[in-house]
Amino acid sequence: MKHVDVVVIGGGLLGCFAARNLCRWNLHIALLEAREDVCTGISRANTAIVYPGYDHKPGSLKAELCVRANARFDALCRELDLPFSRCGSLMLSFGEKADAVLKKKYENGLSLGVPGLRLLSGEEAQGMEPALAEGVTSALYAPTAGTVNPWELGIAACESAVANGAELCLNTRVLGIGRSLEGYRIETDRGLFSCRAVVNCAGLSADRVQELLFPAAVHIAPDAADYLILDKAAENKPTHIIQYEPEDGGKGLSAVPTVEGSLLLGPSERENEVDFAVSAEGLSFVRERAARVLPGLDLRDTIRSFAAVRPNPRRSDGSSIGSFVIEHPDPGFWSLIGIKTPGLTCADELGRHLADQVASFLNAGVNETFDGHRSGVKKMRGMSREQRNAAIRENPDCGEVLCCCEDVTRAEALEAIRRGATTLDGVKRRVGAGMGRCQGSRCQQKLIALLAQELGVSEAAICKDGAGSEILGSRRYEN
Repeated sequence: MKHVDVVVIGGGLLGCFAARNLCRWNLHIALLEAREDVCTGISRANTAIVYPGYDHKPGSLKAELCVRANARFDALCRELDLPFSRCGSLMLSFGEKADAVLKKKYENGLSLGVPGLRLLSGEEAQGMEPALAEGVTSALYAPTAGTVNPWELGIAACESAVANGAELCLNTRVLGIGRSLEGYRIETDRGLFSCRAVVNCAGLSADRVQELLFPAAVHIAPDAADYLILDKAAENKPTHIIQYEPEDGGKGLSAVPTVEGSLLLGPSERENEVDFAVSAEGLSFVRERAARVLPGLDLRDTIRSFAAVRPNPRRSDGSSIGSFVIEHPDPGFWSLIGIKTPGLTCADELGRHLADQVASFLNAGVNETFDGHRSGVKKMRGMSREQRNAAIRENPDCGEVLCCCEDVTRAEALEAIRRGATTLDGVKRRVGAGMGRCQGSRCQQKLIALLAQELGVSEAAICKDGAGSEILGSRRYEN
């Protein structure tokens, strides 16, 4: 049995940031993740927006954390050595009903202290984004909105946590939770963990994890969503995040200029689905919305479609929740069970919020040696000729390009493997190999061979699908 102070269950964005912030205190932390890598579930597929915070109910935890998180995001990304684009957002309306909705959002944002908000005329919006469709009647401009790579953010938080003493336990599925003299005992398929506190960040399984020991007042009904990605070279791409409020209600659209230079379009919305496969209906919906708002886009420039599964937390009576819900059913047990958009934006702030509560409960002292700075993988993309030549002289592997579309070298792929990538997706999420126009058709075999060589396994083993997505079994027990 392994004895630790805190077990964090789930290695998505929330779990990685919870573990990182717990490291600010003198605590022994274990981060349990059922899969072969972190950020392989909800965190791997979302809209990647850092929201300004004008949408939330004044006085709610969601409103408080979102505005504060947005203000701190530049500093967070500098600390974690990640690209962050504060490109601003335009939410559009095309009629009187939607105009009224935007005005309410504007007034709500002002009451929350969201900086820089402006309510624009349609002409002003089209002056900022000439590619917009005709007929825009108003727009809500939020200069503090931005975009970040979601899985790079989570991986960076995990690396920071491990560097500060957290123990990462991959391929570790929770089977049961019980009480012990110390506090709690976590049964996994890799052995037992004894701890004084539990932080449940299990994403789509958060309600089921809590129900291994305590009843849950919030339950998660997963929704699926479809997205399209347009090539970097696509014309008439917006420079701001574009969203719109449909005049007839219903789901709108987000067009997000990513930090890599491509354009993300979506999402559709499919209720009560847990499949990561795209749907024809969902993709048709995204194309129709995109053509309506940005008619100059050539959707033949699409290089990839993908699906996401997102939590839709609801109370036991079926009602939706308006803020974040963190259940605390017993001393030493916390569940981030009702977290949805803007979960990415608020991941670090939620981690701080939880870590402070856990540290207070355990009477933990401040970790004076905590160092939040993390160095990212040194990437050749964007280097000058002189910088590249210097890097190659220092490490000849910097001169061998494996992924031509994204300019990813052998040195970068090797560094991704050194940092924990054991699959093609793991390399892709760390250095971008396979994300370009050809979607890996030219570099995939080279990367498979490199992974097999470095991990000491067969190429066939690399090609096999990874571990399943379930985070827990079904056993409950009391000690």
